[in-house]
Amino acid sequence: QVQLVESGGGLVQTGGSLRLSCATDGLAFNTYNMGWFRQAPGKEREFVAAITWGGGSIYYADYANSVKGRFTISRDNAKNAVYLQMNSLKPEDTAVYYCAARLSRYGSWDYWGKGTLVTVSA
Repeated sequence: QVQLVESGGGLVQTGGSLRLSCATDGLAFNTYNMGWFRQAPGKEREFVAAITWGGGSIYYADYANSVKGRFTISRDNAKNAVYLQMNSLKPEDTAVYYCAARLSRYGSWDYWGKGTLVTVSA
């Protein structure tokens, strides 16, 4: 049974930092591409960042409240884990953050975690 478990969320002030972790079990982690998504209250889930199986390619969301330059995705294949370092947090970053895994480089995601809540206070 495949499990993805996020941790590291919490309450932080504007400008603060958090590091999210996603521990995985039950999949050949070093063959999976990994991603982070988020869903703010009343909004649809949106893409945040992704990293390929070997870490050779990294992608970040490119939208109005861009995370590029503030967030960093990384992975440790020896620990079967993916991370999201979030700096310079803003209230609009408040959301439930999910990690996801897929074998293919593009297309739908195969597995999802249950999420961890990040709240950024003004």
